[in-house]
Amino acid sequence: MWLLDLGLDVLKLPIYLDNHATTRTDPRVVEAMLPFFTEVYGNAASISHRFGWEAGEAVERARLQVAGAIGAEPKEIIFTSGATESDNLAIKGVALAMKRKGNHLVTSAAEHKAVLDTMKRLGREGWEVTVVPCDETGRVAVDSIAAVLCERTILVSIMAANNEVGTLNPIREIGRLCHDRGVIFHTDATQAVGKVPLGVLADNVDLLSLSGHKVYGPKGIGALYVRRRDPQVRLVPQLDGGGHERGMRSGTPAVPLIVGLGAAAELAARERPDESRRLLGLRECLHAGIAERVADVCLNGHPTERLPGNLNLSFAYLDGEALMMAMRDVAVSSGAACTAANPEPSHVLLAMGLNEEMARASLRFGLGRFSTSEEIEFTINAVAGAVERLRAHSAAWAVHDRSRAFDPAIGRI
Repeated sequence: MWLLDLGLDVLKLPIYLDNHATTRTDPRVVEAMLPFFTEVYGNAASISHRFGWEAGEAVERARLQVAGAIGAEPKEIIFTSGATESDNLAIKGVALAMKRKGNHLVTSAAEHKAVLDTMKRLGREGWEVTVVPCDETGRVAVDSIAAVLCERTILVSIMAANNEVGTLNPIREIGRLCHDRGVIFHTDATQAVGKVPLGVLADNVDLLSLSGHKVYGPKGIGALYVRRRDPQVRLVPQLDGGGHERGMRSGTPAVPLIVGLGAAAELAARERPDESRRLLGLRECLHAGIAERVADVCLNGHPTERLPGNLNLSFAYLDGEALMMAMRDVAVSSGAACTAANPEPSHVLLAMGLNEEMARASLRFGLGRFSTSEEIEFTINAVAGAVERLRAHSAAWAVHDRSRAFDPAIGRI
């Protein structure tokens, strides 16, 4: 890391704008965790002495904090290793618990791989999986869900907010539809928790996945909300051995990480209104600044119904990977972190109708709690400079008729 002197201000480089991949752990969260490594180090499952009691109390306090962030009851929170495990437990757990009632599962083409790959596994093992499309903004329509529900449908899994393009789904309406049809509704809310309003009762959610490292907490910890009544959701556990977490997830509780998740969830819920407004302002500044300096750039995702800190753009006649490499002082991504090793273009952008060329020309900017206006200004200049340099050597750009306004529709299949 090096420093750039801007006169009165000093800007630390490189700049981190990949907060959808992971977030820096908030120092307040680290402070809350530290005593549970060396001072309060008992096993929370040990109930015969004070060391275990103190650890157990910390776990239950964190359970209360996580529940409060999503409007749940503490007993409805099951701690896991992260959202991927939560998704697996929710989907496989319901599929196995309800296989006598039906074998039909529904999800969308724009879901996170933790959901899609879990559904594929169940599909290979005999369950019937329907993958509904999203629209050109990445949004899943309630009507598309309604059209595929049948008597054998036992579970619908639709994410609250898309991890690549930031689009928000109408989960309240989807949840209401599912409840009217007697179907369990799961939402992967990993990107939504602490960023947009969420309430499991008001949003008609039966199962909700979340992760600590997306809300300025530690990596390796997450949670699954499991509704206890109206309806009571039953799961078949995926990990056996000890019956921890109400029998749904065995394993010694990771007390320091659980404490960190609780602290992060409480901070996120308390600071969300102000933080969201600030991030929305920074995002709009970034978008306007790039659009003013760079020609033929298109917004991916819903223009308004999106996460406040998300900006996903396609730069026509460029390759997103090359553009990232040309901006070494700004950390962004060209897709989801979980698919970074996959050379294929984003499955989310393809599901939205973009062709491969435009999908490969995309960058995801993820603004977060520690992003500053100075960093946004630097990023605008960095993007504009990198695009200019790359397009100067682009044969496709050279033959492009610049007298004609770029039509985003040419980037769609």
